[in-house]
Amino acid sequence: MQAAVLREFNAPLRVEEVEIESPHAGEILVKLAASGVCRSDLHVQEGRSVVARLPMVLGHEGAGVVEEVGEGVTGFATGDPVVIALYGPCGECGECRSGDITACMSETRQNNMFGLMPDGTTRLSVGGEALHPMVGAGSLGEYTVVREAQAVKIPADVSLDQACLTGCGVTTGVGAALNTAAVKPGSNVAVVGCGGVGLNVVQGARIAGATRILAVDLQTSKLDLASDLGATEGVHIQPGESISEAILARVPGGVDYAFEAIGKPDVVVEVFAATKSGGTAVMVGSPPAGEAIPVDGRLLFSDRKLMGCLGGGNIPQRDIPRLMGFLANGSLRIEPLISQRLRLDQVNEAFDALRKGELARSVIVF
Repeated sequence: MQAAVLREFNAPLRVEEVEIESPHAGEILVKLAASGVCRSDLHVQEGRSVVARLPMVLGHEGAGVVEEVGEGVTGFATGDPVVIALYGPCGECGECRSGDITACMSETRQNNMFGLMPDGTTRLSVGGEALHPMVGAGSLGEYTVVREAQAVKIPADVSLDQACLTGCGVTTGVGAALNTAAVKPGSNVAVVGCGGVGLNVVQGARIAGATRILAVDLQTSKLDLASDLGATEGVHIQPGESISEAILARVPGGVDYAFEAIGKPDVVVEVFAATKSGGTAVMVGSPPAGEAIPVDGRLLFSDRKLMGCLGGGNIPQRDIPRLMGFLANGSLRIEPLISQRLRLDQVNEAFDALRKGELARSVIVF
């Protein structure tokens, strides 16, 4: 099969012929139909992600059809359409057994993060050299082998090139609003950064019943798209302009919920300052490791909350079917998020688009 392989940080991906094993016990082989290209992929390419283990097959927003099932697999059959989830809980640790699946940090899940099966091996190689699929998914290839727990069966009538984005970007954004912040009906919300994830925070806030949703970005084209997806107001920020002041000018006293979907510590500070007393700020973007967030301590004394967000509090077997329901009833829109569809041999164009920050999502179609 062919796959996009990263062998050196800050270098283009190379489409290579990759060998893939048949699935072992508890695993499934998926023939991929499409994969999104996410900013987290770019972080790996630039050497800014803790999950980077070279050489790697990038991609973690995949959807396709089950080609083969391993021994003991009961939840899937050949021909089933599936989404590859961001992670697969172990199902055996104390957190999983108590229902706190998102807190699972078992050896199985940690291996998963670094592209390894529970036994410490991978199913991908080139000439005997092991390749690490990004977070166990490696969806920028024609096939992938994942643990049964890392796939979710979806309805057959869902377009796979749309469904792939529920693997990460859609689930993270909508989940940040519904799961992490638990936005209440009638509330005021600000979303700073209207890329692929931020646009889905907008959708999540709308689905939750927020009355005012302020979309904040440097680019008017993204604000236009945010408006189409549910933002009630667009706030066009100029470089160097205070984000918190721009929000507070429109919502005196601050918003109930504010989301930072960029991954910059200084923007997190601004977003936190834009919340009202008792409000909640959620850091959805992933800042570089080791960078501090210098929050004004006085704001914490007014019962404001600053929260992190790992994948939108995503429980794959709960959240992806819920998104399929939203998609079916029209409350969730995915097609407008797809800025361009590309072939695998055009994968570096998708990464160039991420660096420019001008598009919502690129999707590689196999």
